[in-house]
Amino acid sequence: MLFVEFRFLFFFAAILVVNWSIRRNTPRKVFLLISSYAFYAGWDWRFLGLIWFSTIVDWFAGAGIHRHIGNRAKQRAWLGLSLAGNLGLLGTFKYFDFFSQTAQEFLGWLGVGASLPVLNLVLPVGISFYTFQTLSYSLDIYFGKLKPARNFLDLALFVGFFPQLVAGPIVLAKEFLGQLDEKRTRSHVRVRWALVLFFVGFIKKSCLSDALSPFIESVYLAPDAVDSFAAWMGVLAFSGQLYFDFSGYTDMAIACAALLGYKLPKNFDAPYLSLSMGELWKRWHITLGRWFFEYVYVPLGGSRRGVARSMWNLWLVFVLSAIWHGAGMTYILWGVIHATFIVLERMSLGSWIKRLPALGRLLYVHFIWLVTLTIFRSHSIQGALDITKSMLFGGPAQVPDGVTAPLVPSWILPTLLGAFLVHVVWQKAELERRWAELSPEAFGAVLGVAVALAIPWISTNPAPYIYFAF
Repeated sequence: MLFVEFRFLFFFAAILVVNWSIRRNTPRKVFLLISSYAFYAGWDWRFLGLIWFSTIVDWFAGAGIHRHIGNRAKQRAWLGLSLAGNLGLLGTFKYFDFFSQTAQEFLGWLGVGASLPVLNLVLPVGISFYTFQTLSYSLDIYFGKLKPARNFLDLALFVGFFPQLVAGPIVLAKEFLGQLDEKRTRSHVRVRWALVLFFVGFIKKSCLSDALSPFIESVYLAPDAVDSFAAWMGVLAFSGQLYFDFSGYTDMAIACAALLGYKLPKNFDAPYLSLSMGELWKRWHITLGRWFFEYVYVPLGGSRRGVARSMWNLWLVFVLSAIWHGAGMTYILWGVIHATFIVLERMSLGSWIKRLPALGRLLYVHFIWLVTLTIFRSHSIQGALDITKSMLFGGPAQVPDGVTAPLVPSWILPTLLGAFLVHVVWQKAELERRWAELSPEAFGAVLGVAVALAIPWISTNPAPYIYFAF
């Protein structure tokens, strides 16, 4: 069930009515937990067992870590249970086949014949997100930043809360569990702000991301038949689609949670206005970067062990965050390039970039982002090389037989430029806040007109969110 489907609107409306009709906190949380499981079961009820497994493992792991305060060895043993259980599931479903096939190819290159097992497992929706959320619970207890949940219901609702369950934002236990202690009231709800945020996210996904999808697919399915203009338009369109799709989802997730009285963290902050690659990654998928900073970068020593160790930790974190996105050489190469630029900016490159005018810095960021995004989107390294070659050097000289060269729709470039302009104005003028501060009459009129204008552009066949694949 996608947030942009009309059946979800009816589903969520029913949840809202019942949620606010229940007067006591515990029954309300039970209702939200059952609703969350029903929402996830709509994808595939069989994978509910994985969510229950992660919840149960971390319930016992968290209790064990807390019970053995002062005994680091036993705490590490309980933390190991959490890490092994959660990362074991994630590794099996997401990475087993990739590493098995890679190892087999490597052995073949060495001349060693081997047939390694391939599981061909379906990737459960949201496993990369809720796995990291549950790990934050046991890790924060281990680091002394959190006490165990007061009851199993609270932990289960934290793990399974449906607005952020399948594609984030990645919520930390220490910022959500406390909200469950207190009964949510109408004073916790900023209704107009949440409605505006949901509407904006809906437009991003249904009217923009889905419209760009067919053209992008035509480019990356025929990388050896793409000329320079189509290659640039393809990656520009994908850059827009990726932002509209993912930020649109998290906008709607944050809005749904807000209407239920809960606060989720911000996940995007106008990333395409960044003036360095480091700044871009502070503005893009903020909650993932925060997770890796708190639970990987800092435990590795952060910047406390000298410049060389700090740069290595930073590089490693960005490579791992790329691997988090998917099992494939394209993701690894994309991550290595980004990690290298981040490290170089921390060194001499950063001071050189700061001497450029703002426009030059903006162009630098977008050039690196777009060229590497081609690697991220391509189905293979060779496909990425073909499109990158067309982008930088023109081509192809001849379209292969039986392949149709992608045609660039005339509306692509004006749409992307218009969206970027709105991106700038929306951020600089704080239109989201201003819109939500209108009088009730003006707000209703503006929202009504906006919905009416959007209806003709709403996709009748919504595509799955891109980050569902991660």
